Amino acid sequence: MSWSLSPARKFWLSGVVLTLALGWVVESGAVSQTSASMSGGPTDPKAVKTFQSALELQRRGEKSWALDEFRKAFKQDNGRCWACLSHAYQLAIGIGAYKDAEEIARQWLPLAQSDAEKASVHYGLAMSLLDQGILDTKKEKYFTESHSEFQQALALKPSLSLAQFYLGVSLAYLHQDGEARAAFRHFLNQDTSAPQLHDRAQRFLDRIDLARARMAPAFELTTLDGRHISMDGLAGKVVLIDFWATWCGPCRQALPHIRDIARKYHDQPLVVLSISLDSDDAKWRDFVGKNEMTWLQYRDGGFGGKIAKMFNVTAIPATFSIDADGVLEDQHVGDAGIEGKLKKMMARAVELQNAKPAPPPASQAPGSGN
Repeated sequence: MSWSLSPARKFWLSGVVLTLALGWVVESGAVSQTSASMSGGPTDPKAVKTFQSALELQRRGEKSWALDEFRKAFKQDNGRCWACLSHAYQLAIGIGAYKDAEEIARQWLPLAQSDAEKASVHYGLAMSLLDQGILDTKKEKYFTESHSEFQQALALKPSLSLAQFYLGVSLAYLHQDGEARAAFRHFLNQDTSAPQLHDRAQRFLDRIDLARARMAPAFELTTLDGRHISMDGLAGKVVLIDFWATWCGPCRQALPHIRDIARKYHDQPLVVLSISLDSDDAKWRDFVGKNEMTWLQYRDGGFGGKIAKMFNVTAIPATFSIDADGVLEDQHVGDAGIEGKLKKMMARAVELQNAKPAPPPASQAPGSGN
């Protein structure tokens, strides 16, 4: 197997469509990654050996090899190993092997027994198709097929609210805007499991074209100074996200430039957010204080942190620029020339602010004589 994604495409897929994709396994009662080896595992001796080898490869981070081994174990177990497919699907999604994820989901369907399990697998199949469509928007069939699979998942399990959200995305790509809005509205009325997507769904309702854009992940976090922020809560502002660590030499070299940008444009529609991959909390806090890093700070704990994974960060320093609509403009790895791009984006943000209609005049107080 081989595949290649541009950084921007991979960012979009890992952050927007796939932010919650792996959650479908757990939500719908299917075998999760943590419990796969205890339930639905292989019984054939050869398959058991291959399965254990795959687990070790996965532990070492050799994901492509692990994916192949899980699929091999499934075949050795005569197509009965539920856990083999659970691991294989999650790995395929995680590394961007969306065609493989589709094939795995189709193999999985005959194993599903309850309506909840069937809905789970239809949802997983729909996600893999949607991902392929976003990679190749010229092939409308992916959106048509994903739309059908989301509908089947919802017919089997109407409470699967995430399917409503991504059904809306599929419909938006099919330019069925009225139906897409209905799906997002249904999601907002129904969902209680994914509040981080509520603002996103409302923005898609207001501007359906954004559902077809390369939006930044819908993350939420609490910064070092206790402020709770979300990506969609920053609408109207340009966002510069800087991934770094105290142990990263190039990051320390880039720090003065990030500090200068934060200070120079503090009164502009710009938010600078530094996300540390440090594991040592005390060392991080001490470094931030000593280096006067007064802009927004958050510690994600490593490359496996939830925000780093959303942004598919595999090397630092890495910065992401996001426009006032929340659309990803660019990804940079150690790019010192980002300031010029930010200026253009801020100018556009100001134009959008000025273009907004003025609020209606306040009612005059009674007895004012007018």
